Amino acid sequence: MKIGVVGAGGWGTALAKLLTENGHQVKIWAYEQETMEEINRDHTNERFLSGVALPSTLTASTDPEEIAGEAELITFVVPSQWLRSTVRLFKAYLSPEVVVVNAGKGIEIQTLKTLTQVVKDELPGLHHEVVALSGPNHSEEVSRRQPSATVVAAPDLKVAEFVQEVFISPYFRVYTNLDRLGVELGGALKNIFSMAAGICDGLNFGDNTKAALVTRALAEMRRLGVMMGAEPLTFSGLSGLGDLFVTAASRHSRNAWAGRELGKGRRLEEILASTPMVVEGVPTTKAAYALSRKFQVELPIIEKMYQVLFANYPARQAVEDLMIRERRSEMEELY
Repeated sequence: MKIGVVGAGGWGTALAKLLTENGHQVKIWAYEQETMEEINRDHTNERFLSGVALPSTLTASTDPEEIAGEAELITFVVPSQWLRSTVRLFKAYLSPEVVVVNAGKGIEIQTLKTLTQVVKDELPGLHHEVVALSGPNHSEEVSRRQPSATVVAAPDLKVAEFVQEVFISPYFRVYTNLDRLGVELGGALKNIFSMAAGICDGLNFGDNTKAALVTRALAEMRRLGVMMGAEPLTFSGLSGLGDLFVTAASRHSRNAWAGRELGKGRRLEEILASTPMVVEGVPTTKAAYALSRKFQVELPIIEKMYQVLFANYPARQAVEDLMIRERRSEMEELY
């Protein structure tokens, strides 16, 4: 199959490598000229996926037409706030029959839409549902063929199963889910809570603190998702609990890293300026806070993260505020 991958960051490159190894003809679109040249010349992408050898048959381009012109399936893997403008670059070259997958995670701040909703806005003539791919998948590990699992979600099971077959491999197990909204929300919101977990580490708190945070974060994720129309069980799956666990605990997570730096006292602007990677938890916090107001749902951790990120609220004080909140029942939402 002829496949285009849009985005040559770490995750886009890892997926392009996986798809090439699965036997497909893959072309990857790079925003940076130097990244394109390195992939084609050296078969590496040291800036975004250091130490990984790429297949010689994987080719890169900065030309949208070259990537999309003959593509039977195209996967967008770009930062959430740039997705809409990027899809517009490819719109004129995509067939209505192409299967579109979005593997990025986030929520568009201006519209509060999920990323597949953004793609559907820009590509209204597609004959297939847009598929969301999300899960506990660090590019550093998938690219090294370490056993991993993910989920592909669409309200049309047939197109989800089609994408499942394209991506599944002996080291990358793929499940399907009809609840695309829940899958996308889990993948987006976990970045906020990953930053919060990093803050706990930066403040030198222990395992008890992080366990409490992750558990209550899952409750907030489910609470907002249900209000928006998602299935509650989805948040106990790979794109919810699975992704939340891996990013809160892993050394690879850029969101957890940013949180650790915040906990140590560095300013957000300085942290973001020190990395070429996008810290998706930052814009997602702004979007999730707006969603909590729109749907009138209480999300205490997200509210405190918003204050820490955008109102210079002390991280340690935010943790103390959460600890002394009004007493509640753990099962309150079930009554």
